[in-house]
Order: sequence, then C-alpha cells, then structure tokens
Amino acid sequence: MTQQTRWSQFLVLITVFFFWGFVAASNDILIPVFKNAFHLSQAQSQYVALAFYVAYTVGSLVYFFTSRLIGADVLNRIGYKNGICLGLLISAIGSLLFYPAANTGSFGLMLSGLFIVGLGFSLQQIAANPLAIVMGDPATGAQRLTMAGGINNLGTTIGPLLVSIAIFGSVAAGGTEASIESVKIPYLVLGAAFVLVAAFLKFSSVPNFIDLEGLARDEAVEANKLVHKPSAFAYPQLVLGMVAIFVYVGVEVSTISNLPAYLEEDLGIPTSQLAPYVSLYWASMMIGRWAGAAGAFTVGTSTRRMLTILLPYLAFGVYLAVNAIADHDVSRFFGYSLVILTMIAATFASGGNPARMLLYFALCGITATLIGMATSGTASVVAFISVGLFCSVMWPCIFALAITGLGRNTNQGSSLLIMMIMGGGIISWLQGWLADLTSIHFSFIVGVACFAYLAFYALRAPVILRKQGIDLDQLASGSGH
Repeated sequence: MTQQTRWSQFLVLITVFFFWGFVAASNDILIPVFKNAFHLSQAQSQYVALAFYVAYTVGSLVYFFTSRLIGADVLNRIGYKNGICLGLLISAIGSLLFYPAANTGSFGLMLSGLFIVGLGFSLQQIAANPLAIVMGDPATGAQRLTMAGGINNLGTTIGPLLVSIAIFGSVAAGGTEASIESVKIPYLVLGAAFVLVAAFLKFSSVPNFIDLEGLARDEAVEANKLVHKPSAFAYPQLVLGMVAIFVYVGVEVSTISNLPAYLEEDLGIPTSQLAPYVSLYWASMMIGRWAGAAGAFTVGTSTRRMLTILLPYLAFGVYLAVNAIADHDVSRFFGYSLVILTMIAATFASGGNPARMLLYFALCGITATLIGMATSGTASVVAFISVGLFCSVMWPCIFALAITGLGRNTNQGSSLLIMMIMGGGIISWLQGWLADLTSIHFSFIVGVACFAYLAFYALRAPVILRKQGIDLDQLASGSGH
C-alpha cells in the first residue's frame, strides 16, 4: 500500500465532489421557486429533495442487484474510473431534461430530471468515496475524504449564488421574480460540464482498480482478528452505519430545505434574497471540512494545528468574497466567525479519531438545533445555519467507520451506504409534513432526533471495530501499521 497521498490523482478525482455539492445546494433555491410557481404546500415542495435523494437509493439497488446478476462486483468488472465517467454521463442526461421541462412547465418532468441526475451521482459516489480513502495512508483516509468534502462544499457555496443570479438576475438590480423557464439555461450549462469532466477524467491518471484486501490488512492492528464474511450485511459497523448515513443526510438536507420557509414565513425575507443564507449554510460545511482536512497533509504537528485554525477562516473568507461579488450585504455575517471557534475546538478535541469527532459534532448539532428552536430572529437563524458547520465532517467519519475492515466487501458496503442517502429526501419530507401539522419553527425537532442517533453510533462503532482487531486511536496515530 502506498503510504503517501497520490496528490496528482486525488486532485483530479475531487472535481466530481464539486459537482455533487453544486447541484445539491442549488436544489434549495429551486424549492421555493417551484413552491410559488406550482402553488405547492411545504410538504409538496420537498418533492424536489425527495426525487433527488431517493435516486441514490434506486441507483444503489440497481448496482447491488446487477453485481449479484453478473456474479461479480460492477466496479471490479468495469473499473472505478470508468464507473465515475458513466455516472457523469447519466447525470448529464438528467440535466438536459430541464430544457423540455421548462418549455412545457412540467413539474413532473423537472422532478424526473433531478431523479436522473441523482441516479448518476449514486454511481459516482459508490466509486469515488472508497477511491478517495485508498489514495494514500489508511490512517489519513477519513481526512482525505474530508478534504474531498471540502471541495464538495465549495460547490455548495457557489451553487446557490450562481443559480440564484441565473434565475432571478442580480438582486442589486431588483430581480425578485422567477419564471419556470429561467431554470433551463443553468441546467443546460451543467449538463455540458458533466460531459467535459467525464472526458477529462477518462484520460487522467486516476486508477481504475484498487486492492481492497490490502486495504483491510493495512487498517488492522491485529491482522489475525480480521473477519472475512460473505456479505457486507454481516458487518455490524456497516449496518449501523447505513442508518447513520440515512439520518445524517436527513438532518443536513432537511435543515436547509426547510430553512427558506422559516426565513420567508417567520422573518419575512423574500425568496430572491435567500441565497446568502443558503450559501452560508453550505459554506459552513466547507468551513468545517477544510478544518478537518488539515490532517491529510504530511506536515509537522505544529503546522497541522495552524492549518486547522487558518483553513476554516480561509473558507469563510471565500464565502464572504463570493457573496460580495454577487452584491449581497455580508456585514451581517461577520459575527459568525465566533461560532467557527466552537467547531475548531471540537476538531482539536477529537485527535483525528473519526468516532470521537462524530460524537463531539453530534452533541454540538443537538445544542445548535435546540438553541435555534428556543430563540427567534437572528439568533435562531445563526443557530440553524450552524447545523451545517457541525454536519460538516460527519459524512467522512461515518463512511470511514462503516467500511473499515470490510475488505473484499468494501464496494458492496459503499453501495449500501450510498443507498441510504435517500434519508435526505425522506426526512426533509417528514420535517415539511410536521411543519404543516405544527409550525416550521417546531419542525426542527426532527434534527435533534437525528443527531441523537449519530451520537449513539459514534459510541458503538469503536466497540465493534475493536472486536475485529481495529483500534481507531492507533490507526489515527499511524501506529497500527
């Protein structure tokens, strides 16, 4: 196993992470637009998230059963790089559907387009996540995935702003209304970008195949305790991790999918001015992941600590800069820099252990959500937005915990984890339904329940892995090799 991160390959790979974030965050601009244009309830408006995220489940099931049908893992047969390229082309087809959908004013066809985009993303995710983990030392696999997530959230920060400008025009110029037809050009451009990235990736040096059994040996402190089971379902860290992915994506997506309704209905902020709030939520994900990514660099301890402090504020600066360019007033968000200090403290306290980091961030998420529910006005907005900050490193932590020790079952496990991304759609709808039943403000209690399970998984996963000869503290320190 190569111990040094293969940066030339890794930097090419993470371009796909950017697009996942760009599209996912842009959906949060589409939700209020479609709600107003098609006269939808809050629950009905969440069909946007439901169509997009349920596609991950369908795509993963197709992958799972296709592998069973052919008697071999799909990615082991066609290659990881080829799988990502195929997924990009599928997503391109979905993006292009927005053109006829906009021309006909068909909500159903637009949902179909989003579904196909998500279908392509599912194959990309199944291949790209384990590939990012194995491109270097297993001890820093979670940090490498965190770095990739940071690029993902660069897309989530930029996406809402660019899509909002494309749909509404410049806010400074007084654009406040959006027509359904205004969404077709941005998605035509996006479809073309998917095709170009697929071509670029195809001819890159990104590896097509990886040694999964070698990865399992490198992860283990005691190789004689490694378990070799016929199915990924036989590993409890994966089964519990599937639920963790479901609720993590659920709270991440449902919070921001329902936040625009809270801003509009309770605070009176017009739809055309929601972009900086949506962008800050997703920028918070970038901020947290840039802090967590510091551990992926092969540098001294003092330098790594300095990067952990500086990188999140650099990410915050990116958010302020792109919003200033978009003519948004960013002065109201300067105080958010103090909230970032809490996240940095939790990162230091974790010591690079993914389970400990997941626990600390889940507890912070519970606290932030409860504060948002107990307050109103600016305080509640800041608290709800900070949920994105504390969700930031959860994906790489859960993913790394869930597939650790799976060996030849890694790809199957990855597909099952990607399947559970459907939580983003289902829990968003659930919160929307609860908001219609009670109030949008109270509906955020759904997030508290999600974070509570994530804290449980953070406590349970290390116990399971120790029984399989894997010590997370030793692996994090690099002493397990």
